[in-house]
Amino acid sequence: MERIIFDKLIAWKDSKYRKPLILKGVRQVGKTWILKEFGKLHYGGIAYFNFDENVEYKQFFETTKDVNRILQNLTMASGQNIKPHETLIIFDEIQECDKALNTLKYFCENAPQYHVACAGSLLGIALSKPSYFPVGKVDFIDIAPMTFTEFLMANGDGNLAEYLGSVSSLELIPEAFFNPLYEKLKMYFITGGMPESVRSWTEDRDVELVQQTLSNILGAYERDFAKHSEKKDFPKLSLIWKSIPSQLSRENKKFIYKAVIDGARAREYEDALQWLCGAALVSKIYRCTEPGLPISAYDDLTTFKIYLVDVGLLRRLALLSPTAFGEGNRLFTEFKGALSENYVLQALTGQVEAVPRYWSTDHPRYEIDYIIQRDNDIIPIEVKSEGNVGSTSLKKYSEKYGDKVKLRVRFSMQNLKLDNDLLNIPLFMADYADRLIGLALEKKNS
Repeated sequence: MERIIFDKLIAWKDSKYRKPLILKGVRQVGKTWILKEFGKLHYGGIAYFNFDENVEYKQFFETTKDVNRILQNLTMASGQNIKPHETLIIFDEIQECDKALNTLKYFCENAPQYHVACAGSLLGIALSKPSYFPVGKVDFIDIAPMTFTEFLMANGDGNLAEYLGSVSSLELIPEAFFNPLYEKLKMYFITGGMPESVRSWTEDRDVELVQQTLSNILGAYERDFAKHSEKKDFPKLSLIWKSIPSQLSRENKKFIYKAVIDGARAREYEDALQWLCGAALVSKIYRCTEPGLPISAYDDLTTFKIYLVDVGLLRRLALLSPTAFGEGNRLFTEFKGALSENYVLQALTGQVEAVPRYWSTDHPRYEIDYIIQRDNDIIPIEVKSEGNVGSTSLKKYSEKYGDKVKLRVRFSMQNLKLDNDLLNIPLFMADYADRLIGLALEKKNS
């Protein structure tokens, strides 16, 4: 499978400021495969060490922080040859060995000639332990589930992916591309972007296998709750996790602790929710009180929405059947548009530096699904998955903030179009939102 992240890995390898790399991402998002494939393509060899499968490797980090001695021991124990500059050293499941995580500092300071890349599930949790975190001595790259563009490439639709990448003007998408792209997007909503799920479809064309694969991934996450969280938090984690579909099924998708279980209070469940955020299994989207800079300065920390790491996992967790695939546009509209919102959030997160927020008022009720900070502009974004694209909230937002609103964006099932200050982006072009917004701003300013 082609993964866009390879470009970032090549830049890391070639950088004169290169430090040991930590590849962050949830379980089964493809971290190990990517590092091994990268090593095969761009290095003379790979030295692979898994601290979960081979617990005996941990002892080499217990008594010394001398990098040369550690590597000598690892070489003799594993029989793997390690050469400076030529071998990619992979430490997998590094969260299982705190001392190895701490040793990255000494690889950076004393042995920069060795190229070290690390991966592991729940690294966000491991890195929260300050005594083991090598501050300033590592590089980070986040890996997310496969994008829709990557899904197209894996599915044998490289021509469609190439077309999307070539769009350089805000002109209508021809029907010859528009219609098949929407059909492919429906399938992406079913598989999501977890590599094993995508492979189940692209290689076997087996929807039931996709279902089973996604169930297995969800089961693995729940086992992680029991294995890696505080014992007191495990029941709370499970309750929050299973409540997410019902939280998103309401018209007002604001996260409510009482919807987790009757009588639940924030102070009792906030640690468990933060664990899910630290594990990157969910994204917490705060309500923004007004469109100011920086966007984080206007967070209402008491009000937020929760979305899953992957749209396919959300669909499976919600027990929404793939049969919706064959029922017109139902797959987009089920679940009050939550799948479309989750999908758009995944796409936006990879394109903007600051996590998206949302905006709302209570009396009367108006809500903008997302607002993003793009350079020094605050852009409001609505996600419309139904045929009706009228937006009272976008209009009210524009009236309220006037000249602050340079551009409004709507994702929908309609074609690409800039209408005054309103840019409509087809849902299947979400991966290219930043480029399209840039084109719209240039056109408005010209």
